[in-house]
Amino acid sequence: MIIAVIGKNFGDEGKGLAVDYFCGRVPHCLTVKHNGGAQAGHTVSYEDKRFVFHQLSSGSFRGADTFYVSTYSPDLFKLGEEYRDFRACAGFVPKLYCSVDAPLITIDDVLHNMLLESLRGENRHGSCGMGINEGHLRCQDGFGITFGEISGGTAEGLNARMLEIRENYGMKRCEEILSGTGNTDGKAYGGKEAGFTEYREMLNSKDVIRNAAEEMMRNAEFVLPVEEEEAFLCSAENIVFETGQGLLLDSDNTRFAPHVTASKTGLCNIVNILSKAGLTLSEVCYVSRTYVTRHGAGELPYETKRSAIGEIAEDQTNLPNPWQGAIRYATHGTVEEFTNPVKEDITRYIRQNNYGTDYNGDEPVVSLFLTHLNETGGRIVFADNRAKPEEFMKLPEIGSIFDRIYLSCSVYGDECRVLSARF
Repeated sequence: MIIAVIGKNFGDEGKGLAVDYFCGRVPHCLTVKHNGGAQAGHTVSYEDKRFVFHQLSSGSFRGADTFYVSTYSPDLFKLGEEYRDFRACAGFVPKLYCSVDAPLITIDDVLHNMLLESLRGENRHGSCGMGINEGHLRCQDGFGITFGEISGGTAEGLNARMLEIRENYGMKRCEEILSGTGNTDGKAYGGKEAGFTEYREMLNSKDVIRNAAEEMMRNAEFVLPVEEEEAFLCSAENIVFETGQGLLLDSDNTRFAPHVTASKTGLCNIVNILSKAGLTLSEVCYVSRTYVTRHGAGELPYETKRSAIGEIAEDQTNLPNPWQGAIRYATHGTVEEFTNPVKEDITRYIRQNNYGTDYNGDEPVVSLFLTHLNETGGRIVFADNRAKPEEFMKLPEIGSIFDRIYLSCSVYGDECRVLSARF
């Protein structure tokens, strides 16, 4: 079994729930983190426990190991807290593996991210302040640090490397942010006094670097290095790809730019990784709430009040915060708008193979995992109607894309009910 779990909208769809479900169906599952980094927040309730996963697999309650592939950006500084919290919650932590080629996020990436978003003020892009895009830019400039470089090393060595990067790249990046020459909006933010003060001390402190290096090396001991990514994947009995963010936030989505993520949130990474390993997908599962949410700035089509959708509970995973504000709500648009992102993702990376991929296997099962039905009376909320899942599945434009639908909610009295269109 090789399944890809992908959020269909702007994130917060219930991907953690889907990963937990699939990992619970089979033994010895490996969950692959392939995009973004610590900014993911996937909530799973298991028995009497609840946990928000960031870098650990959402299948961890089921004993699924986690693998960071080379397109993922681990934040080892933040990993330790999550590792200890989950061990306190569950009593164990499954194994963590990391490709030696995976690029690491550093403390200065996070600080540069926070600096830029703070200077934008009311024009913030909605970044969660985790440094993913800043780490991507740093690597593009030739100053990357991979997990393989620090594995088995010392805190002193990492400290020296990060100080070198700060001197040769970091301070220049600060000047770019302030002048506007390095910003996607091209906007200058004035002198250093115009917002730089809050971060000046940390971005010049050697203690910040030293403390970060020590914490990163302590937490690196939780992670096992993988030299041959493809061979490691081939050795796995069952694989679930856990995607961060949503399909509409893909870095290539020009409609919603610049309010998008720096990573590939659809099939791109997954298909390329599997193709290199000679493996193919058995199923790609797109996850959606019965309505749409967005946490952060940017266009949200069909935005409406939470009360207009249904009895929506307060989202404890997405409470208001200084970086993304409050979670926002919308209905789905038309059926065509509902399916278009999925059509485009499947067509690009599996059916036409015209985006640099080499997918040679049979087409996978395409499924839809619907969540939060209990909040909308068991209906999928569109702009002009509310459809029952059974009616929704019978629509020709839905049945022609999705082979099955997973319904996860207490309305149906069980953990997950499956509707089939062509099986």
